[in-house]
Amino acid sequence: METPLNIAKALADGSRMRVVAALLRHDELCVCQIVEMLRLATATVSRHMSVLQNARLVQSRKDGRWVYYRLAEPFSQPLRIWLLESLSDSQQIVADQVLLETILSCQPEDVCRQQKKRKAGDG
Repeated sequence: METPLNIAKALADGSRMRVVAALLRHDELCVCQIVEMLRLATATVSRHMSVLQNARLVQSRKDGRWVYYRLAEPFSQPLRIWLLESLSDSQQIVADQVLLETILSCQPEDVCRQQKKRKAGDG
């Protein structure tokens, strides 16, 4: 029972649901791309990703200083179908898809650099 409960808890948060929805459509995303899509602090996104990893919904790989996330293998096909059907009409998910196209048109280094500039401007 622990695994279904962990999955349910992980997906009970809107930001985490948005990340999973994005990963259903993209093979993998860099943490900086996820930060940009969610418009949350890197530390907050890292906590969300940790919850998703602990629920075995996503897995990560490190490439130099970049951390990339993808759906865990194997990812439940019934869960995939349910999520795709349930979220297809969500305005937030559609907006995320549009925003991700812009984000993915840039290199992760550029996205990260822009985030650092914005953060420096806030302080």
